[in-house]
Amino acid sequence: MTQSIATPGSAHLFSPLEIREVSFRNRIGVSPMCEYSSVDGFANDWHFVHLGSRAVGGAAMVMTEASAVLPEGRISPQDLGVYMDDHIPMLSRIFRFIEEQGAAPGMQLAHAGRKASTAQPWNGGGALNESEGGWRPIWAPSAIAFSATSIAPEPLDEAGIARVTQAFGEAAKRVREAGAKVIEIHAAHGYLLHEFLSPLSNTRSDCYGGSFENRTRILREVVQAIRQTWPGSFPLFVRISATDWVEGGWTIQDSVSLAKQLGPLGVDLIDCSSGGAVPNISIPAGPGYQAPFAEKIRKEAGVQTAAVGMITTPEQADCIVRTGQADMVFLARELLRDPYFPLRAADELKQSGPWPKQYLRAKRG
Repeated sequence: MTQSIATPGSAHLFSPLEIREVSFRNRIGVSPMCEYSSVDGFANDWHFVHLGSRAVGGAAMVMTEASAVLPEGRISPQDLGVYMDDHIPMLSRIFRFIEEQGAAPGMQLAHAGRKASTAQPWNGGGALNESEGGWRPIWAPSAIAFSATSIAPEPLDEAGIARVTQAFGEAAKRVREAGAKVIEIHAAHGYLLHEFLSPLSNTRSDCYGGSFENRTRILREVVQAIRQTWPGSFPLFVRISATDWVEGGWTIQDSVSLAKQLGPLGVDLIDCSSGGAVPNISIPAGPGYQAPFAEKIRKEAGVQTAAVGMITTPEQADCIVRTGQADMVFLARELLRDPYFPLRAADELKQSGPWPKQYLRAKRG
């Protein structure tokens, strides 16, 4: 199922959007933001309030943080997970509340790869030993540690790759049962699927390494595994790092080619981030600095995109949609600072915002 790509000027930040059979009330999505607040992968009241408040705040889609499809695929022992059926009931409660507020609930599925088994950021973020709650082994396409202080990973063999692919498909079943309406595959920021894509972290010589076709194979297989269990009426997104920002790494043109592969397999939108494959990279970050990646992929691959990264004002977000750089904007830090950004943006842009009836007395004008 393909989606039409809107021409510049035909949409704005508060235009509704239909992807497959899911309706988004505007073009603002809550970007996945790790909370490092789970025990054994379970969602809890923190996640309920964190995610639910942003649905109340007017976002069109509320996405969970990166949620591990296998326990060893967590970034930290405190990561959210969807690797066992016992995770479903609390996720169902959260997703039901999000949908009751008029937003589409979504879940990002992930495997941390060689970035697994680390401490929470506020506890230093370093590698954890097994005595500290970490685990061994951690897995990657090749036996290359992320940094000099990181854990050395073991390379996945083809049976291990098949296990990971199957885990994504099984996680999608649980997400469906929990009531989400969107799945996003995390193939960015130096985690496992991105590790396969990038020649900086993938030095394999089998059918999962070497050529572009081989390095993208596992992601295509994950997409197919999810599409076998995920309803055809529901959207499937993929987050990528559009460039590694390093000579010899993954490039924006690679991302265009990848998007052309993924669209026919059932991917509806490419969420365009960047970086994360290797440490200590100089990135020219600034307001909207990744939006040109979303624009290029959208125009050259004919796939809908989302722009992310340092989008902080209503005018900036609206401009990205109006000028055809992206179909949606996904916000993270700005929505941490202000969960009600969409309501404020609607007022400032003189659009009709999705104010909860309980809050109407606070509406200006």
